[in-house]
Amino acid sequence: MAVESLSLAYPPLLIFAAALLVLVLPRIAGFTVGALSLAAVLAISLVAPGGQHLAGTFLGFEVVPFYVDDFSRMVGIGLGFLGVCSVIYAYSSEASETLVAFALVYVASSVGAAFAGDWLVLLFMWELMAVTSTLVVWHYGGEAVRAGFRYALFHGTGGVLVMMAVAVHYVEVGTFVYSDAGIANGIPAILAVLGMGVNVAFVGFHTWLPDTYPRPHIAASVFLSVYTTKTSAFVLYRAFPVDAQSEIGIYIAYMGGLMAVYGATFALLQHDMRALLSYHIQAQLGYIVAGIGMGTVVHSDIAVAGAMSHLFNNILFKSLLFMAVGVVIYRTGEEDLYKLGGLWREMPLTAIGFGLGALSITAIPGFNGYVSKGMLFDAADPHYYGEPEFQALYWLLYLGAIGTLLSFIKLGYYVFLHGESDIEVADAKPGQTVAMLGLGGACLLFGVWWQGLADLAPTIHGADFAFEYPGGESHLHPYSASHRRTAGILTAIGLVGFVVVRKPLSKLDLGDPAMVVYPATYYVSRWTMLAVTETYAVVDAAVVGLVKRCYWLGNNPVLAVDAAAGRLPNWLVDVEERQPTDGGRPSTIHLRTSIGTTVLLLTIALTVVLWFLVV
Repeated sequence: MAVESLSLAYPPLLIFAAALLVLVLPRIAGFTVGALSLAAVLAISLVAPGGQHLAGTFLGFEVVPFYVDDFSRMVGIGLGFLGVCSVIYAYSSEASETLVAFALVYVASSVGAAFAGDWLVLLFMWELMAVTSTLVVWHYGGEAVRAGFRYALFHGTGGVLVMMAVAVHYVEVGTFVYSDAGIANGIPAILAVLGMGVNVAFVGFHTWLPDTYPRPHIAASVFLSVYTTKTSAFVLYRAFPVDAQSEIGIYIAYMGGLMAVYGATFALLQHDMRALLSYHIQAQLGYIVAGIGMGTVVHSDIAVAGAMSHLFNNILFKSLLFMAVGVVIYRTGEEDLYKLGGLWREMPLTAIGFGLGALSITAIPGFNGYVSKGMLFDAADPHYYGEPEFQALYWLLYLGAIGTLLSFIKLGYYVFLHGESDIEVADAKPGQTVAMLGLGGACLLFGVWWQGLADLAPTIHGADFAFEYPGGESHLHPYSASHRRTAGILTAIGLVGFVVVRKPLSKLDLGDPAMVVYPATYYVSRWTMLAVTETYAVVDAAVVGLVKRCYWLGNNPVLAVDAAAGRLPNWLVDVEERQPTDGGRPSTIHLRTSIGTTVLLLTIALTVVLWFLVV
């Protein structure tokens, strides 16, 4: 009975309530409530029964706000566990209560999107995720404000495309509720993949990612590094599930391959540590997108299992890497990796946290990334499951893996190993250490105890991955000889390659050519804005002048007649300034608040109202 009652505990509302309490409770109590709300999401994800919960109607449409299956369960576990660690990290990193309240509402919208069972609820949570994540960026001020504005433009545009896709999908199929067929083919599928492609950083749509994530507070970067991109990748799977007869799955798969190479390449060229990690968000999303595309094309369970497992693993190791780099920035005040060095002596715990994340993302045996990347390589490899049409995709993923190894060898070498540290700094604070080692321990756990990851992964259950190989092994084992050999070759290429390119690489500081969109967009937007505002100002002045004169005429009819007869030469006089009705006394009522807090309160109020309308 207790387990059944968990289906009535809607996870986003728990986090919304915690966000409000963070604003009013003492700091440690508020952060504790925030962490507990996310621990509750983790517990609900683990034990809530599968199926539709809290289903109802909204404006005559059938909606399913809370849908639990193997896919949403796995994502919910990852998002909940990360949320607990992120709040602990934020507390120890001196993040403000307001920032964490914004972050919690952002997390709530992301969790709501992950557990949505229909496109209407998904749309609401998708837009809420865009608004609240923008507030998380803006809160830091400075350069983050302009970056946040560009971020909002990208995600607003993507949201409109997704909304159009859902509208056309409804016209074609007559329901918003998810189905095994995913989004309808044709126009809805094209609009959906473009709109979702913004959030998952398709090449050409990705510039918001390295532009935004290096700029806010270090704790904000941890939240941002996961919730938008990983939730959006999961929603992409909802649109193009393994049973869908999608016509564009092959293009999705190859876009994933291009993302893996493009992201790893430009990560390798970065000097800014958080920019490097941001490009690797795109690169790792590429593996997930490739798996989703392959699953759609050939209905491959291993491709989907690999994509969802890698998504889950990314939640762990990507946030861990942002935490470790954040501690370095917090202690040294330096963002440029080439201006650091030898920090492992001063910051051994941070170095360990970074090492666990780096070994995971580079797919070294014994860590979780090795297991999930192995599945994706097998799904693309023509010698295993891959179709001949995936031969080029396999090599794109392979090149992406080499670029990832080079990037993290470079980052670890210059920050922690190279030279002697010429500054004395403290190591991570206790809360930062707990958060990093908690995530790092999970990365190690699911690499060694890979059966646990297999049990979580949708379409895979049990002690081995029971997939038939044509003419080869009857069962896939992550630590089979072929997998270990591939990992060894990749690692050797990465180590030797870094020795060769290290010196010339340190002299390169090339920008992303796609960033040209920013100056072009800035000037076009500026000219458009000036044209609109100046036209509005002229029209406004004319209308206000006319209204003032009509008001004067209505209040002074005799003077108007005299003026018309020529007895009042200066009849077009200005209307006197209106006097305050309170006699000019200053107001004693203070209702002013920041725009961020206002949006936060309106968001929560609107969500609660819609919730009561649904249930």
